[in-house]
Amino acid sequence: MDHWTPRTKAIAAGRPHGPGEPLNTPLVATSTYQAGGDFVYARGDGTPTWHALEEAVGALEGGHATAFASGVATLSAVLDLLPVGSRVAVPTFSYAVTRGVLAHAQKLGKLAVTELAPTDTDAWVAEAATADLVWLESPTNPTLDVMAIEPIAAAARGRVVVDNTFATPLQQRPLELGADVVVHSATKLIGGHSDLLLGITVAKDPAVAEELRGARTRVGSTPGALEAWLALRGLRTMPVRLAEQSRTAALLAERLAGHPAVRRVRYPGFGMMVAFDLADAGTADRFCASVRLIRSATSLGGVESLVERRAWLAGEERVPPGLIRFSVGLEDPDDLWADLKFALTE
Repeated sequence: MDHWTPRTKAIAAGRPHGPGEPLNTPLVATSTYQAGGDFVYARGDGTPTWHALEEAVGALEGGHATAFASGVATLSAVLDLLPVGSRVAVPTFSYAVTRGVLAHAQKLGKLAVTELAPTDTDAWVAEAATADLVWLESPTNPTLDVMAIEPIAAAARGRVVVDNTFATPLQQRPLELGADVVVHSATKLIGGHSDLLLGITVAKDPAVAEELRGARTRVGSTPGALEAWLALRGLRTMPVRLAEQSRTAALLAERLAGHPAVRRVRYPGFGMMVAFDLADAGTADRFCASVRLIRSATSLGGVESLVERRAWLAGEERVPPGLIRFSVGLEDPDDLWADLKFALTE
């Protein structure tokens, strides 16, 4: 399997093998197993559906995967492995829920949290040398900053975790850049259809993967059988979806940059996420209310295009008030552009 391309791994990994076996891993809906076998109870032992998804994502990232109930549950599992008083570094611009969970832990006296500008690599290298956990996100949510994972990881004394939700292993493999753990909100691009909640960790070291599974068992943050099955099905088409979405995103980023109403376009040069700044909050709110094909909603990575003014959310007050996060879907690029132009002139 190691010689296969990522596109092939996404389709072939985690499938049953042998004569008479089903082509696709079935949805196994069970909480418990009959005595005498290797499996006892799903919360601790998992199910064949979870295992197939974990095998496939692990093959793509080059590590050992564990599925969780949500993307936020992966953060909770990582933090569960830290002793009280640990120092954690996180980007100032990153997923608001991640920073919210860390801020809550700091308020309770469990962690000491330092926030650093995503692109201040020198500051990150210095902080990584003493932090117990370095939590990176690249590209960042919602400002789409690309972080220098490799030099930061090289300087790290503690564990390095990278949220790879936006890039996916098709566009970035953090374990090869020195990270210890990769996390995903599989709700997003892996699932790809806005119909499930699921998170995944991928650890370089199998011992760390076992620790994360132990954390999953302790807090009961196990994925549902249907959600795991849907995520695995979504993974099969992620390469072709992401390739097409990325082409459209690059085209629309270029066109947005030339529109007089757009003050700044934030596009990292790859991926299906685009962010752009409008004049102020009122202009951005009117834009979101005016789109007709594109939907205004809080999510990303699905086949449908979504926009949102991120600064309206709690915890996102530092985001520029006119910033629009744009998750580019699979609609025709010209139809999307027509809708953008219409909303920008309303």
